[in-house]
Amino acid sequence: MRNSITVARVARTIDGLRHRDDHDVPRAAGTASSAGAPHRPRVVVVGAGFAGLGALRHLEARLPAGAADLELVSATDHLLYTSLLPQVCAGGVEPRHVAVPVRGMVRRTVLRLGHAVDVDTTSGTISVVARDGSTSEVGWDRLVLAPGSLTRVPDIPGLAEHGLGLKNLTEAVYLRDHVLRQLEHADACVETAERRARCTFLVAGAGYTGTELAAQMRRFTLEALDRFPRLRREDLRWILLDQAPRVLPELDEALSDGAMEVLRERGVEVRLKTSVSAVTATSVALSDNETIPAHTLVWCAGVTPNPLMEKVGTETVKGRLVVDENLRVPGLSGVFALGDAAAVPDITRDGAPAGQTAQHAARQGAAAGRNVAASLGHGRALPYRHRDLGFVVDLGGTDAVANPLGLHLSGTPAAVVTRAYHLLALGSGGNRAHVAADWLLSSTGPEQIVQLGFLPSPNATIAEAEDTHVYSA
Repeated sequence: MRNSITVARVARTIDGLRHRDDHDVPRAAGTASSAGAPHRPRVVVVGAGFAGLGALRHLEARLPAGAADLELVSATDHLLYTSLLPQVCAGGVEPRHVAVPVRGMVRRTVLRLGHAVDVDTTSGTISVVARDGSTSEVGWDRLVLAPGSLTRVPDIPGLAEHGLGLKNLTEAVYLRDHVLRQLEHADACVETAERRARCTFLVAGAGYTGTELAAQMRRFTLEALDRFPRLRREDLRWILLDQAPRVLPELDEALSDGAMEVLRERGVEVRLKTSVSAVTATSVALSDNETIPAHTLVWCAGVTPNPLMEKVGTETVKGRLVVDENLRVPGLSGVFALGDAAAVPDITRDGAPAGQTAQHAARQGAAAGRNVAASLGHGRALPYRHRDLGFVVDLGGTDAVANPLGLHLSGTPAAVVTRAYHLLALGSGGNRAHVAADWLLSSTGPEQIVQLGFLPSPNATIAEAEDTHVYSA
């Protein structure tokens, strides 16, 4: 990859000596082009998540038409509302309804589909790899880095080959198919041991995603058993495990205890202070020396910042790019970073890095849009300041836990608040209507137990599903 990027840069330089393209050459705002016309600065945003799209929406609102060229580099043409991925797995929400179209959120921004894989702060360019493998160089006057995060895959034997992730729509749809496929295999099994192994599902990581997934998928598969006449309730096992002493360790104990109660009532086995030590195609070995026969391990035990941040060349903390309170990268003019991949100081918590949550990302997007606009002479820059509105955890059906504005809720009231929050956070009227309709239909009609089969099994690894290979040097 590094060689291909270097060749592309050399070719670009030679071509530039023949045909100078003012639009692709970074230049300080306000300077003149070779034709004598004022140069219009280019703002390039990397990442179509809450942070990146939030920055662009505020830039479009704050910058007059013609004040700057806006460009978005993203591997997808939508913002993925990841908080509803467990519901996609459980069939409560259709996959495309959690994908908010970029073109419906921004109007003046040019979308360049591809992965940003390298940053050259000297020449003011980024390298973008398209889906077909071709590499192009994009120049910038202001660069906003918000590429998000990827599933963290530690060096556990067999995990990379056999673990399944839940970070994007590909993984969510595949996981649903995989679970149904295991139930189909189990229904056809003659041997009791093999049937039980096929019906055993482990989820590693008892944070938001893992806890919601285990609770909702246990409920979904119990309801699906009616379609499999040879399977019994006692065959089905969902196991949630974590090294932490309680589920949802990042939240207060009241929410953790409420979620734990729901999990136990559902029949989810919770293993705390326990981790995975090895994985094979047919078993999962745990740190307590127990080996569980199973064909499914879903890895929800943490994320890692996008590798692009290490290419910037400035200070990082656990892979997150260090920025100041105005989201600027120290030592680099015109470069901003935010979201999961940046260590944004939270001045409400004595400067500790802000949490990797959608709530932080959305608010950082607004701050970045304001501050980038200010760097171009429109408005005034202000430091990022976070105000916690609380958290919501949807456990499926009428079960949820939430603490909006510090008020602890559980059961139906929490479920109502949780659904209302998700609809508000979706940010698109069309997506809100579709998701609300999905919830209504799923509560009144039978679940469709079908496999879509979009992703072949050999391509279902976390690395393939999340395209991590494009960042290899």
